[in-house]
Amino acid sequence: MQKACWEKRDCYAKLEQYLYGVGRDRVCLLYGLRRTGKTTLLRQAILNMTEEQRQKAVYIKAKRTDTMASVNRDIKALQEQGFLYVFLDEATLMQDFVDSAALFSDVYASSGMKLVLSGTDSLGFWLAEREELYDRAVMLHTTFIPYREFCRLLHRDSVDEYIRYGGTLRAGELDFSTRGLDAEEASFRDDESTRKYIDTAICRNIQHSLSCYEDGGHFRHLRELYDAGELTSAINRVIEDMNHRFVLDVLTSPFKSHDLGLAAQNLRRERNPEKRTDILDSIDVSAVTERLKGILEIRNQEEQSIGITEAHVQEIKEYLQALDLIVNCPIETTTGSAPLEHILITQPGLRYCQAQALVYSLVQDKTFQTFSEREKDLAAQRMLREVRGRMLEDIVLLETMKVAGPEQNVFKLQFAAGEFDMVVYDKRKNYCAVFEVKHSEKNIPEQRRHLINEENLLLTEKRFGKIVRRCVQ
Repeated sequence: MQKACWEKRDCYAKLEQYLYGVGRDRVCLLYGLRRTGKTTLLRQAILNMTEEQRQKAVYIKAKRTDTMASVNRDIKALQEQGFLYVFLDEATLMQDFVDSAALFSDVYASSGMKLVLSGTDSLGFWLAEREELYDRAVMLHTTFIPYREFCRLLHRDSVDEYIRYGGTLRAGELDFSTRGLDAEEASFRDDESTRKYIDTAICRNIQHSLSCYEDGGHFRHLRELYDAGELTSAINRVIEDMNHRFVLDVLTSPFKSHDLGLAAQNLRRERNPEKRTDILDSIDVSAVTERLKGILEIRNQEEQSIGITEAHVQEIKEYLQALDLIVNCPIETTTGSAPLEHILITQPGLRYCQAQALVYSLVQDKTFQTFSEREKDLAAQRMLREVRGRMLEDIVLLETMKVAGPEQNVFKLQFAAGEFDMVVYDKRKNYCAVFEVKHSEKNIPEQRRHLINEENLLLTEKRFGKIVRRCVQ
């Protein structure tokens, strides 16, 4: 492939800065979940070298049978032959990598070699950076793929496709010259593919890294699950539970809000007779809401009866945060009380596929079986539209958090009634901007109703300073 055809991740500039910068004593760790472009970044770096630089570069792919001793012999021999750039892929496959990683920085990087390490078990790099490689590693994170970068790499401009498939850069090798996103090649095309990704990219990642770290002595409370062969199931259930709670909140809230009535009004007035329906007028809103809660809460109770303790959950969440899969963006209130936990998943396709599977399972419930096939599809699409709308709120919140300055706080703000989807508070200047985020093609006056609520505006300014901007996005 011609190197001109290769689009580059946003972090590529930092990789080149490491390779050709003047600093010593540090190694570069490409840190991220599977299918987020780590190996591609290594190949791009080599392809974009001058001929002279490439003559001094080597790409090594480690195997499970390799050890730090054997790799040390290889790199030592390469150094004696004048090689300056070492790209070591699948470094975490070595059982003793985490406990011996300082070899790369203390011996080789300190003598002028540039070492770029990548691997499937990215948690191993996180552990190594905090132990063996403390302050001697340049960390390049690849798990989070922002919407703008997703569009640039895959030549797409659809936020709905980002919600459905976003988070990875497709299975196998990337052909950036091929325009379009093939859903059949997406990591999150259905519930089965999503579960497979969680098992291979996340569960095995955590388990292998912990089993290699301190000879498996750092499992903490997770040891009992690991020894019983149940840790993979536990990690899956924690991720599913976070998504389940998300769907429960999304699906019950809209039925209690004006949005359902607005949708009923729009469907009733639809000019296209094939799409015009009064189905939502016949829905018993209270009954549907309670039924949804009942179905979902029953599922939740079943998940909680499997013996996973709160200590297990908190430790699994800690590792999911280390993998950059989840971020806690606490919800603030105007009362000044402790913020509420609000988990954002950085790979939207993973969340959407699990939410989609749950929505369709709801549609198959006996309550919904009384509807015609067209009505059931309409109900499912309505629910999924609400899920995508809430996901868009979280995506905007997450991406704003990622780029916010040190003096800025980004959060969702809830009132006794209503909320602001996003608030950006400047602590130094003591003022804020408030936003409503809408997944809609239409500009409707009703969308700004929270932004003109005088009582909530006064409560906001009392705690977060003058509101200098109000915006519907």
